[in-house]
Amino acid sequence: MENTIHQILEDLVAKMGCSLNKIRIEKQADQNNSYRVNIETSHPNLMIGYRGENINALQHLTKLLLWNKLDQTESPDRPEITLDIDNYRRRQEQHVIDLAERKVEMVRKLSSPQSLPAMAPYFRRVVHLHLAQEKFNDISTESQGEGEYRYIVIKPELVI
Repeated sequence: MENTIHQILEDLVAKMGCSLNKIRIEKQADQNNSYRVNIETSHPNLMIGYRGENINALQHLTKLLLWNKLDQTESPDRPEITLDIDNYRRRQEQHVIDLAERKVEMVRKLSSPQSLPAMAPYFRRVVHLHLAQEKFNDISTESQGEGEYRYIVIKPELVI
């Protein structure tokens, strides 16, 4: 699987006219058939694009090409891929986690709900999963809003 992902990305990056220094592929231990891929390149701005548009498109294309190749080999499971460029996405994830933890402290201090800014579904999921840990059992999270304006509200957990 890793070799197939590597070859697909090498071809896509070459067609973009970019060079890559290294592709690191990690199978996610906590998720079934899921891979995290980080590309080190001398063209990170081009590959990431404005507000991550290019990285999202590249991730989508990689998944489609991989799934198409696997369908030809009769593979029943479609792997999930999270693509990162020079750890851009990992830094973003850490930023939203840090922001959510600051809001948790405000919820605990004020005993009132706190809202995070609107964010993409991927980052809302990161926050929900992070705040589902045992150390946050005194709070709950809920997504509100519509479309691209969807955001998370962090609330004190009601104790009965």
